[in-house]
Amino acid sequence: MKNLSLQESEKSSPQKENERIASRQAHSPKKVSWQKPSYDPAISCFLEEIYAECNRSERLELDPLAIVRRYEKPEDMEVAGLLCSTLAFGSVELIMQACEKALKPLGEHPAKALREMRRNEIEHAWAFFQYRFCFPKDMIALMSAIHEALDSYGSLEALFLKCDTLSRQNTGKDPGDSAANEQKTHKGKTETDWQENILAASSTFVLKLHELALKAQPEGLRKNLLPDPCKGSAAKRLFLFLRWMIRHDEIDPGCWNSISPARLIVPMDTHMIRTCTERLRFLPRRKSAGTMASLRDALSVTEAFRLYAPEDPVKYDFALTRPGIDPRPGDERFSCL
Repeated sequence: MKNLSLQESEKSSPQKENERIASRQAHSPKKVSWQKPSYDPAISCFLEEIYAECNRSERLELDPLAIVRRYEKPEDMEVAGLLCSTLAFGSVELIMQACEKALKPLGEHPAKALREMRRNEIEHAWAFFQYRFCFPKDMIALMSAIHEALDSYGSLEALFLKCDTLSRQNTGKDPGDSAANEQKTHKGKTETDWQENILAASSTFVLKLHELALKAQPEGLRKNLLPDPCKGSAAKRLFLFLRWMIRHDEIDPGCWNSISPARLIVPMDTHMIRTCTERLRFLPRRKSAGTMASLRDALSVTEAFRLYAPEDPVKYDFALTRPGIDPRPGDERFSCL
Protein backbone atom coordinates (compact mmCIF):
# COMPACT_ATOMS: atom_id res chain seq x y z
CA MET A 1 0.00 0.00 0.00
CA LYS A 2 2.87 2.29 0.74
CA ASN A 3 4.39 1.69 -2.69
CA LEU A 4 1.04 2.23 -4.38
CA SER A 5 0.56 5.50 -2.54
CA LEU A 6 4.00 6.64 -3.67
CA GLN A 7 3.21 5.79 -7.30
CA GLU A 8 -0.05 7.72 -7.10
CA SER A 9 1.82 10.67 -5.63
CA GLU A 10 4.35 10.57 -8.46
CA LYS A 11 1.58 10.44 -11.05
CA SER A 12 -0.35 13.26 -9.48
CA SER A 13 2.69 15.53 -9.16
CA PRO A 14 2.81 16.51 -12.88
CA GLN A 15 -0.93 17.00 -12.83
CA LYS A 16 -0.70 19.34 -9.86
CA GLU A 17 2.12 21.25 -11.54
CA ASN A 18 -0.01 21.67 -14.68
CA GLU A 19 -2.87 22.95 -12.56
CA ARG A 20 -0.59 25.50 -10.88
CA ILE A 21 0.68 26.72 -14.29
CA ALA A 22 -2.87 27.01 -15.59
CA SER A 23 -3.86 28.96 -12.50
CA ARG A 24 -0.97 31.42 -12.90
CA GLN A 25 -1.79 31.95 -16.57
CA ALA A 26 -5.45 32.57 -15.76
CA HIS A 27 -4.61 35.29 -13.24
CA SER A 28 -1.69 36.90 -15.10
CA PRO A 29 -2.35 39.84 -17.50
CA LYS A 30 -2.73 38.73 -21.07
CA LYS A 31 -0.17 39.98 -23.59
CA VAL A 32 -1.58 41.89 -26.51
CA SER A 33 -0.26 40.25 -29.66
CA TRP A 34 0.99 42.42 -32.51
CA GLN A 35 -1.40 42.74 -35.42
CA LYS A 36 -0.77 43.76 -39.00
CA PRO A 37 -1.35 47.53 -39.32
CA SER A 38 -4.63 48.86 -40.66
CA TYR A 39 -5.64 52.44 -41.33
CA ASP A 40 -5.97 54.47 -38.12
CA PRO A 41 -7.29 58.07 -38.26
CA ALA A 42 -5.29 58.96 -35.14
CA ILE A 43 -2.04 57.84 -36.77
CA SER A 44 -2.96 59.76 -39.91
CA CYS A 45 -3.39 62.95 -37.86
CA PHE A 46 -0.10 62.32 -36.06
CA LEU A 47 1.79 61.81 -39.35
CA GLU A 48 0.39 64.96 -40.91
CA GLU A 49 1.15 66.98 -37.76
CA ILE A 50 4.78 65.88 -37.55
CA TYR A 51 5.20 66.36 -41.32
CA ALA A 52 3.92 69.95 -41.07
CA GLU A 53 6.15 70.67 -38.08
CA CYS A 54 9.40 68.88 -38.97
CA ASN A 55 9.53 68.59 -42.77
CA ARG A 56 11.05 72.06 -43.12
CA SER A 57 14.28 73.20 -44.70
CA GLU A 58 15.52 74.72 -41.43
CA ARG A 59 15.65 71.17 -40.01
CA LEU A 60 18.25 70.23 -42.66
CA GLU A 61 21.08 71.80 -40.68
CA LEU A 62 22.14 68.45 -39.21
CA ASP A 63 21.61 66.21 -42.21
CA PRO A 64 24.04 65.24 -45.01
CA LEU A 65 21.30 66.16 -47.48
CA ALA A 66 22.13 69.79 -46.67
CA ILE A 67 25.49 69.23 -48.39
CA VAL A 68 23.81 67.70 -51.43
CA ARG A 69 21.44 70.67 -51.59
CA ARG A 70 24.33 73.07 -52.14
CA TYR A 71 24.61 71.95 -55.75
CA GLU A 72 22.22 73.16 -58.42
CA LYS A 73 22.79 70.72 -61.27
CA PRO A 74 21.16 67.26 -61.05
CA GLU A 75 24.40 65.59 -62.21
CA ASP A 76 26.25 67.15 -59.26
CA MET A 77 23.46 66.35 -56.80
CA GLU A 78 23.42 62.67 -57.69
CA VAL A 79 27.20 62.28 -57.34
CA ALA A 80 27.20 64.12 -54.02
CA GLY A 81 24.06 62.24 -52.99
CA LEU A 82 25.49 58.77 -53.57
CA LEU A 83 28.70 59.71 -51.79
CA CYS A 84 26.97 61.30 -48.78
CA SER A 85 24.34 58.59 -48.39
CA THR A 86 27.01 55.87 -48.54
CA LEU A 87 28.81 57.57 -45.64
CA ALA A 88 25.61 58.06 -43.61
CA PHE A 89 26.46 55.85 -40.64
CA GLY A 90 27.48 56.96 -37.16
CA SER A 91 26.77 60.28 -35.43
CA VAL A 92 25.42 62.98 -37.70
CA GLU A 93 28.22 65.42 -36.83
CA LEU A 94 30.90 62.93 -37.91
CA ILE A 95 28.90 62.03 -41.02
CA MET A 96 28.83 65.69 -42.05
CA GLN A 97 32.59 66.02 -41.54
CA ALA A 98 33.28 62.86 -43.55
CA CYS A 99 31.06 64.04 -46.43
CA GLU A 100 32.78 67.43 -46.57
CA LYS A 101 36.20 65.75 -46.61
CA ALA A 102 35.19 63.25 -49.30
CA LEU A 103 33.71 65.90 -51.60
CA LYS A 104 36.55 68.42 -51.23
CA PRO A 105 38.67 67.05 -54.14
CA LEU A 106 35.70 67.49 -56.51
CA GLY A 107 35.24 71.24 -56.02
CA GLU A 108 32.07 73.09 -57.05
CA HIS A 109 31.11 70.70 -59.88
CA PRO A 110 31.59 67.12 -58.66
CA ALA A 111 30.28 65.33 -61.75
CA LYS A 112 32.46 67.26 -64.20
CA ALA A 113 35.53 67.01 -61.96
CA LEU A 114 35.14 63.26 -61.42
CA ARG A 115 34.43 62.57 -65.07
CA GLU A 116 37.68 64.31 -66.06
CA MET A 117 39.83 62.55 -63.46
CA ARG A 118 42.24 59.81 -64.47
CA ARG A 119 42.62 56.65 -62.41
CA ASN A 120 45.87 57.77 -60.77
CA GLU A 121 44.27 61.12 -59.90
CA ILE A 122 41.36 59.34 -58.19
CA GLU A 123 43.80 57.22 -56.22
CA HIS A 124 45.77 60.29 -55.18
CA ALA A 125 42.69 62.37 -54.23
CA TRP A 126 41.38 59.84 -51.67
CA ALA A 127 44.64 58.13 -50.71
CA PHE A 128 44.33 59.27 -47.09
CA PHE A 129 40.57 59.29 -46.63
CA GLN A 130 39.17 57.23 -43.79
CA TYR A 131 35.88 57.26 -41.93
CA ARG A 132 35.19 54.41 -39.54
CA PHE A 133 35.22 51.21 -41.66
CA CYS A 134 35.48 53.14 -44.95
CA PHE A 135 39.18 53.03 -45.83
CA PRO A 136 41.07 54.71 -48.71
CA LYS A 137 40.74 51.66 -50.96
CA ASP A 138 36.95 51.66 -50.36
CA MET A 139 36.59 55.34 -51.24
CA ILE A 140 38.81 54.94 -54.31
CA ALA A 141 36.69 51.97 -55.42
CA LEU A 142 33.45 53.92 -54.91
CA MET A 143 34.67 57.01 -56.73
CA SER A 144 36.07 54.85 -59.53
CA ALA A 145 32.71 53.11 -59.89
CA ILE A 146 30.90 56.45 -60.12
CA HIS A 147 33.53 57.67 -62.61
CA GLU A 148 32.95 54.60 -64.80
CA ALA A 149 29.17 55.01 -64.54
CA LEU A 150 29.35 58.64 -65.67
CA ASP A 151 31.71 57.72 -68.49
CA SER A 152 29.61 54.77 -69.72
CA TYR A 153 26.04 55.96 -69.10
CA GLY A 154 26.29 59.75 -68.80
CA SER A 155 24.69 59.92 -65.35
CA LEU A 156 23.76 57.79 -62.36
CA GLU A 157 20.11 58.28 -63.24
CA ALA A 158 20.71 56.79 -66.69
CA LEU A 159 22.45 53.82 -65.09
CA PHE A 160 19.58 53.29 -62.66
CA LEU A 161 17.00 53.48 -65.44
CA LYS A 162 19.00 50.91 -67.39
CA CYS A 163 18.99 48.65 -64.32
CA ASP A 164 15.25 49.24 -63.92
CA THR A 165 14.62 48.16 -67.51
CA LEU A 166 16.74 45.03 -67.05
CA SER A 167 14.95 44.10 -63.83
CA ARG A 168 11.54 44.52 -65.46
CA GLN A 169 12.57 42.31 -68.36
CA ASN A 170 13.92 39.65 -65.99
CA THR A 171 10.68 39.60 -63.98
CA GLY A 172 8.42 39.65 -67.02
CA LYS A 173 7.21 43.21 -66.43
CA ASP A 174 6.64 45.59 -69.32
CA PRO A 175 9.78 47.78 -69.67
CA GLY A 176 7.89 50.33 -71.76
CA ASP A 177 6.46 53.61 -70.56
CA SER A 178 7.20 53.27 -66.84
CA ALA A 179 5.74 56.63 -65.89
CA ALA A 180 2.44 55.78 -67.54
CA ASN A 181 2.39 52.31 -66.02
CA GLU A 182 3.10 53.60 -62.52
CA GLN A 183 0.06 55.87 -62.68
CA LYS A 184 -2.12 52.80 -63.33
CA THR A 185 -1.15 50.66 -60.37
CA HIS A 186 -4.81 49.89 -59.70
CA LYS A 187 -5.29 48.50 -63.23
CA GLY A 188 -3.66 45.11 -63.16
CA LYS A 189 -0.62 46.20 -61.17
CA THR A 190 -0.49 46.31 -57.40
CA GLU A 191 1.61 48.67 -55.32
CA THR A 192 3.60 45.64 -54.16
CA ASP A 193 4.46 44.83 -57.79
CA TRP A 194 6.02 48.24 -58.21
CA GLN A 195 7.75 48.02 -54.87
CA GLU A 196 9.36 44.76 -55.96
CA ASN A 197 10.41 46.47 -59.20
CA ILE A 198 12.28 49.23 -57.38
CA LEU A 199 13.85 46.57 -55.17
CA ALA A 200 15.06 44.56 -58.16
CA ALA A 201 16.30 47.72 -59.90
CA SER A 202 18.09 48.80 -56.72
CA SER A 203 19.79 45.43 -56.46
CA THR A 204 20.88 45.53 -60.10
CA PHE A 205 22.16 49.09 -59.59
CA VAL A 206 24.29 48.02 -56.61
CA LEU A 207 25.67 44.98 -58.43
CA LYS A 208 26.58 47.16 -61.41
CA LEU A 209 28.45 49.62 -59.20
CA HIS A 210 30.37 46.73 -57.62
CA GLU A 211 31.21 45.47 -61.10
CA LEU A 212 32.46 48.89 -62.16
CA ALA A 213 34.51 49.22 -58.94
CA LEU A 214 36.39 46.01 -59.77
CA LYS A 215 37.92 47.76 -62.77
CA ALA A 216 39.86 50.02 -60.43
CA GLN A 217 40.32 47.88 -57.34
CA PRO A 218 41.06 44.13 -57.45
CA GLU A 219 39.19 43.74 -54.15
CA GLY A 220 36.30 45.85 -55.40
CA LEU A 221 33.94 47.80 -53.16
CA ARG A 222 33.30 46.62 -49.62
CA LYS A 223 29.94 44.84 -49.66
CA ASN A 224 28.73 46.21 -46.34
CA LEU A 225 29.45 49.73 -47.57
CA LEU A 226 26.98 49.31 -50.42
CA PRO A 227 25.01 46.10 -49.70
CA ASP A 228 22.72 44.31 -52.10
CA PRO A 229 19.15 44.67 -50.70
CA CYS A 230 18.08 41.39 -52.28
CA LYS A 231 20.47 39.62 -49.89
CA GLY A 232 18.21 40.60 -46.98
CA SER A 233 19.80 43.88 -45.92
CA ALA A 234 17.53 46.83 -45.14
CA ALA A 235 19.96 48.85 -47.33
CA LYS A 236 19.14 52.03 -45.45
CA ARG A 237 21.77 54.16 -47.15
CA LEU A 238 20.80 53.04 -50.66
CA PHE A 239 17.09 53.71 -50.09
CA LEU A 240 18.03 57.06 -48.51
CA PHE A 241 19.88 58.00 -51.69
CA LEU A 242 16.87 57.02 -53.81
CA ARG A 243 14.57 59.07 -51.58
CA TRP A 244 16.76 62.12 -52.13
CA MET A 245 16.88 61.60 -55.87
CA ILE A 246 13.24 60.68 -56.59
CA ARG A 247 11.08 62.63 -54.10
CA HIS A 248 10.60 66.36 -54.51
CA ASP A 249 9.46 68.67 -51.73
CA GLU A 250 10.96 71.25 -49.39
CA ILE A 251 13.47 68.66 -48.18
CA ASP A 252 14.19 66.21 -51.00
CA PRO A 253 15.56 67.72 -54.24
CA GLY A 254 14.02 65.05 -56.49
CA CYS A 255 16.39 65.57 -59.41
CA TRP A 256 15.36 62.28 -61.07
CA ASN A 257 12.06 62.76 -62.87
CA SER A 258 11.55 59.37 -64.52
CA ILE A 259 10.65 57.28 -61.47
CA SER A 260 7.52 57.55 -59.35
CA PRO A 261 8.00 58.09 -55.58
CA ALA A 262 5.24 55.49 -55.10
CA ARG A 263 7.90 52.86 -55.75
CA LEU A 264 10.27 53.94 -52.99
CA ILE A 265 11.12 51.85 -49.92
CA VAL A 266 11.50 53.39 -46.46
CA PRO A 267 15.12 53.78 -45.23
CA MET A 268 15.23 51.97 -41.86
CA ASP A 269 17.61 53.60 -39.38
CA THR A 270 17.48 53.21 -35.60
CA HIS A 271 15.16 56.20 -35.23
CA MET A 272 12.67 54.85 -37.76
CA ILE A 273 12.79 51.40 -36.15
CA ARG A 274 11.98 52.88 -32.76
CA THR A 275 9.16 55.03 -34.11
CA CYS A 276 7.62 52.14 -36.05
CA THR A 277 7.72 49.76 -33.09
CA GLU A 278 6.89 52.01 -30.13
CA ARG A 279 4.75 54.80 -31.56
CA LEU A 280 3.16 53.66 -34.81
CA ARG A 281 3.10 49.90 -34.07
CA PHE A 282 3.97 49.14 -37.67
CA LEU A 283 6.41 46.50 -36.41
CA PRO A 284 6.28 44.11 -33.45
CA ARG A 285 8.47 44.98 -30.49
CA ARG A 286 12.00 43.71 -30.86
CA LYS A 287 13.57 41.25 -28.43
CA SER A 288 16.76 43.31 -28.37
CA ALA A 289 16.96 47.10 -28.65
CA GLY A 290 20.04 46.81 -30.85
CA THR A 291 18.50 44.47 -33.41
CA MET A 292 19.26 45.63 -36.94
CA ALA A 293 16.44 46.16 -39.41
CA SER A 294 16.04 43.69 -42.25
CA LEU A 295 14.69 44.01 -45.77
CA ARG A 296 11.48 42.38 -44.52
CA ASP A 297 11.13 45.16 -41.94
CA ALA A 298 11.66 47.83 -44.59
CA LEU A 299 9.05 46.29 -46.89
CA SER A 300 6.53 45.84 -44.05
CA VAL A 301 6.93 49.44 -42.89
CA THR A 302 6.63 50.70 -46.46
CA GLU A 303 3.36 48.81 -46.91
CA ALA A 304 2.07 50.31 -43.65
CA PHE A 305 2.91 53.85 -44.80
CA ARG A 306 1.07 53.16 -48.06
CA LEU A 307 -2.13 53.17 -46.01
CA TYR A 308 -1.57 56.89 -45.41
CA ALA A 309 0.35 58.02 -48.50
CA PRO A 310 -0.06 55.45 -51.30
CA GLU A 311 1.57 57.68 -53.92
CA ASP A 312 4.45 58.63 -51.63
CA PRO A 313 5.07 56.06 -48.86
CA VAL A 314 8.42 57.63 -47.88
CA LYS A 315 6.81 61.05 -47.38
CA TYR A 316 7.16 61.03 -43.58
CA ASP A 317 10.69 59.62 -43.33
CA PHE A 318 12.59 62.87 -42.76
CA ALA A 319 10.01 64.33 -40.37
CA LEU A 320 9.71 61.20 -38.22
CA THR A 321 13.47 60.94 -37.67
CA ARG A 322 14.06 64.61 -36.76
CA PRO A 323 13.07 64.45 -33.06
CA GLY A 324 15.64 61.69 -32.54
CA ILE A 325 18.44 63.13 -34.69
CA ASP A 326 18.03 66.85 -34.09
CA PRO A 327 15.56 67.45 -31.21
CA ARG A 328 14.07 70.92 -30.95
CA PRO A 329 11.80 72.55 -28.34
CA GLY A 330 8.28 71.24 -28.81
CA ASP A 331 9.38 67.88 -30.26
CA GLU A 332 8.47 66.20 -26.96
CA ARG A 333 4.91 65.64 -28.17
CA PHE A 334 6.28 63.43 -30.94
CA SER A 335 8.24 61.25 -28.51
CA CYS A 336 7.95 57.48 -28.73
CA LEU A 337 7.84 57.18 -24.93
